[in-house]
Amino acid sequence: MADTTMLDNRINKQIKFEPLEATVAATEEESVILAEKLTQVAIPLYVLLQALNIAKYDLAAAFRYADKYLTNTRKSKWVIIKTA
Repeated sequence: MADTTMLDNRINKQIKFEPLEATVAATEEESVILAEKLTQVAIPLYVLLQALNIAKYDLAAAFRYADKYLTNTRKSKWVIIKTA
């Protein structure tokens, strides 16, 4: 058993597999931060809800989704929402 484990380790190092990223669910505070990030500009409600649903299972993926959406919408005109 140990021999096959060592062999698998050597093969993985030769192929240079990257370790899989562990998914971590967002805490309530992290969900609020994600929501604040998305609501600084006018976005459709479904985008916010989708990001928060993703965050229930994978925080990093939710922030990637938000960043991708915001990056894609920067090309269009943004409506900035100022807080008092």
